[in-house]
Amino acid sequence: MTAITDIIVKNADGSAADLSAYAGKVLLIVNTASKCGFTPQYEGLEALHREYVDRGFEVLGFPCNQFGGQEPGDAAEIANFCALTYDVTFPVFAKIDVNGANAAPLFVELTKQAPGLLGTKGIKWNFTKFLVGKDGQVVERYAPTTKPADIKADIEKLLKA
Repeated sequence: MTAITDIIVKNADGSAADLSAYAGKVLLIVNTASKCGFTPQYEGLEALHREYVDRGFEVLGFPCNQFGGQEPGDAAEIANFCALTYDVTFPVFAKIDVNGANAAPLFVELTKQAPGLLGTKGIKWNFTKFLVGKDGQVVERYAPTTKPADIKADIEKLLKA
């Protein structure tokens, strides 16, 4: 299996971002949207990031407009929204597709390592979350309805490992 930290993604400005910069860290990777019923989870994601960042944990946000057109903005609008509405300090990368022929390689690998219910690979909605261990492998996949605070025990376990 490919380590998640071996994948190249794009920063919000379109430049390449090598996820190897996060090697050895525990990651929570989330497909996000600014106009979704789950958008208030940005607050909980930021709280997790601030609580654990000094212990080797990072939240990585990947905006996606594939679900109900709930992320219509460009990179500047998304960054502005995240900063002004939720004081987001964790990295928010370029807008991507998480399903279909144009799915980002990162999400192809995430869903391969952690399929959904009954082995389905597709992401069902915004704010699907993937917890990645220090070895770069997916440990758990969480539904959009899972609140960030409900993941704390799993994060703690991985940080102590």
